[in-house]
Amino acid sequence: MILEKRDFISPRTITNLPQTDAEGAALLKEYAAVLPSYRGAMKKACAKFEVLDDEFRMLYERAPIHHIEQRIKSPESLLRKMRRKGLPMTLEAMKEGVRDIAGIRIVCAYLDDIYCLAEMLVKQDDVTLLRRRDYVANPKESGYRGLHLLITLPVHLASQKLIVPVEVQLRTIAMDSWATLEHELQYKNASVLPAHFADQLRMCAETASVLDRNMQSIMQQIECHADVPQEDGEEK
Repeated sequence: MILEKRDFISPRTITNLPQTDAEGAALLKEYAAVLPSYRGAMKKACAKFEVLDDEFRMLYERAPIHHIEQRIKSPESLLRKMRRKGLPMTLEAMKEGVRDIAGIRIVCAYLDDIYCLAEMLVKQDDVTLLRRRDYVANPKESGYRGLHLLITLPVHLASQKLIVPVEVQLRTIAMDSWATLEHELQYKNASVLPAHFADQLRMCAETASVLDRNMQSIMQQIECHADVPQEDGEEK
């Protein structure tokens, strides 16, 4: 199942957005013009994971992917990120400095599925891995866990082929639940959360991590048991 956070962006809709300066408005018009390449790369990356999920079902009789989310960065979010990074309001600076315009999130059943799918993806000959950040092995200070890949894919448009970056986030169901709720709590609180709340959130993240490890262990034990030949008369 693919879920898309989609607000259709076009030059006309962008001109109706409140702008703080002429440079930002000019950039967003250029942004709308290049969006088909980012949307194409996002869809192509999703399709690759759908194929891997189908193959996994055939080989192992189970699906590693619970669901897929995809999104294109909104104009407002793009401008905020560029200003935060101190980037000039140019298309070239946007392409080089903002690499997560197209993003997909792969939510998996088990920990091992995250690494297995990531390895399968980057082995494909039209995928180039630019960056890998393992926040499962090395969680963020907030407690966040996930495996992040920055890849590029070729996208064929009407008149040209472009190499386009896509950010891929892989999480388990437990990681995704924690991250979604943590984001909502942070969003509702305009200022930095008090230390005791941050500590509680980190404890919840660790609880989710323990759940992931236990579920992985149970799944492996069940698979090993299923592979053991049954004695005559023993229920199969």
